[in-house]
Amino acid sequence: MDLEKQPQQPAAPAGPDVIRASDADRDRIADILREALAEGRLTADEHAERVDSVYRAKTVGELEPLVRDLPAPGGTPRAAAGTPYAYGPEPAAGPADNLVAVFSSSTRKGRWRVGGRTNAFSLFGSVEIDLTEALFSQRLTVINATSVFGSVEIRVPENISLRGSGTGVFGSFEVRTLESPDPEAPVVVVNGCSVFGSVEAKPKRGKFIADLQDRLRKHLGH
Repeated sequence: MDLEKQPQQPAAPAGPDVIRASDADRDRIADILREALAEGRLTADEHAERVDSVYRAKTVGELEPLVRDLPAPGGTPRAAAGTPYAYGPEPAAGPADNLVAVFSSSTRKGRWRVGGRTNAFSLFGSVEIDLTEALFSQRLTVINATSVFGSVEIRVPENISLRGSGTGVFGSFEVRTLESPDPEAPVVVVNGCSVFGSVEAKPKRGKFIADLQDRLRKHLGH
């Protein structure tokens, strides 16, 4: 008598330990780490160590432990108490804004909308970034500043939070840390290095961000 064929069992779904991590998976984890650095949940060294692990990870299972002790972006209950700042919709992920000065100068100031990431590079030149009248579409803004025989100057209003870390090699890298008493105020994080040059980020005395909701509404014409 022929043996009855046993029905094939469906293959078990692959778990996170074997699913290959995509670039989008790594970027999602990197965003959580960046937010944690801005909020002071991670030190600069802890952030650098975890980001290095993010881009070495091959599977989703290797990524998740890196943020297991951190809240997801927007996952905190702060909004339940009412937010004094109202941000516009965040722009779609795309390339960072770039300010480059090579034997020249580059300036960004006045009324302009700040993106999530800005790269500033100065080579025998000067870059000036003035955020005192800027419109913030998102809470966290990261500026990566590099100066080689040049200067990068960043000015922020006095009622936001300013953080950052960097290195000066035969030069200076100075970020005057500023903490806003308002937990929903914009956060600007300045990272980078200077080589025979200078990078300076500090508040501009007497400059304050007005109510963001009104300013954004007027800017959009509503």
